[in-house]
Amino acid sequence: MCICAAEGGSSGETQPSMNEYAGWMPSYRVTLSIGALRPGVAPPDVLPAAGAAAAEVTELEASELSVVAGEARITVRFSADDAELAEQVAAHVGQATARLAAVVTARLTERVGARWYPVSSGR
Repeated sequence: MCICAAEGGSSGETQPSMNEYAGWMPSYRVTLSIGALRPGVAPPDVLPAAGAAAAEVTELEASELSVVAGEARITVRFSADDAELAEQVAAHVGQATARLAAVVTARLTERVGARWYPVSSGR
């Protein structure tokens, strides 16, 4: 952090310096719409497996389960160096999840500032 003098006063105000952001990796998330579970799979097993799949290949930031319009959705948030690697991580998470449940749709997004934007394939 750099301490910058506030205008018109001697007190300092803490602001992040640009050098602090230099080592940060972009944040991505894959959102999977989940259909029927495979035979013998318990519902509580699906989310941890999706998060574990991401953690095998990158830093797992978070994972959560939500229900939107009656549809189960798993969101796995992770860091990756670039969109190409993020697509590989998302595919790995999708494949691991598909062993336990039908994956109806998958969507990869990247965090830019405070918003999430779709990652287009082949960028």
